[in-house]
Amino acid sequence: MKMNDLTTQFQQNQMQAGNFSGGMMAQASREMEEVKGQIFMAKQFPRNTMQAEARILDACKRKSLAESAIYSYPRGGQRVSGPSIRLAEVVAQNWGNISFGIKELKQENGESEVMAYAWDLETNVRQEKIFTVKHERHTKRGVNYLTDSRDIYELVANNGARRLRSCILAIIPGDIIDNAVLECEKTLTNQNDRPLADRLKEAFKLFKENYDVTQDMIEARFGYKTSAFTERNLIDLGGIYRSLKDGMSKVEDWFERPNQEKAEKEEKNELEKEFEAKKESKSTEPTIDDVVNEALKEDEAHEVEQTELL
Repeated sequence: MKMNDLTTQFQQNQMQAGNFSGGMMAQASREMEEVKGQIFMAKQFPRNTMQAEARILDACKRKSLAESAIYSYPRGGQRVSGPSIRLAEVVAQNWGNISFGIKELKQENGESEVMAYAWDLETNVRQEKIFTVKHERHTKRGVNYLTDSRDIYELVANNGARRLRSCILAIIPGDIIDNAVLECEKTLTNQNDRPLADRLKEAFKLFKENYDVTQDMIEARFGYKTSAFTERNLIDLGGIYRSLKDGMSKVEDWFERPNQEKAEKEEKNELEKEFEAKKESKSTEPTIDDVVNEALKEDEAHEVEQTELL
């Protein structure tokens, strides 16, 4: 595609997106000029794929990246894992000649229209996703409508991160991503300065504080006591935690909470047993009527004895 054709297509897309003022059209033109400059530089300095892959694998040897590189989510009763948004960003940065990001196209009526995109400037392969984010947060107490600009920004950024990850992974070769994930897993397995028990204890604390997930719930998830956990289990827990943190899944997707109905039923049965026991104990105690009737019987018996004596 020629530069002039690219400019025409860009302007047409901008016009279709909405009515623009002169100032907005001038800004769009400046952005287009910047893109043309990026494409020119990408053509002048094409990537060396072998060096790019080497940089990616070298970055995956960093423990801080490896710890946040993989996430998990449940699907069809099975566990599915994959590269996180953090790993996708690092891969894109080291692959080179890629423009990616999140843009808010417009904001009105309590919602934002947002675009996540990734563009390989060298091959002109582009992936984008346009979506709508309502300015509201769902809590246990109901829907919380957001008005603060910072809250809205964070909500849009969190929702855009998942789409951005999808866009980046769509334009980078799959084997590059797979090798990066494997390298991160090797890093987590081989570079452990702290004892496993201490790291598991810290993981349980994070689950409890942030998602009210207890150690018993985690043990029920894996099917055995935490004393038998290995490095693989800790990696899996990390993936689940990142999935919850990024909003890819919910606690109920991974862990079963204690059956509240069963506990309430047992408590009800206990109360009923106590009530019946008290009722039986009261029924064995003499009432006022019983005392009066007994006294009358004794008087009648006494009168009969007096009559017989006479």
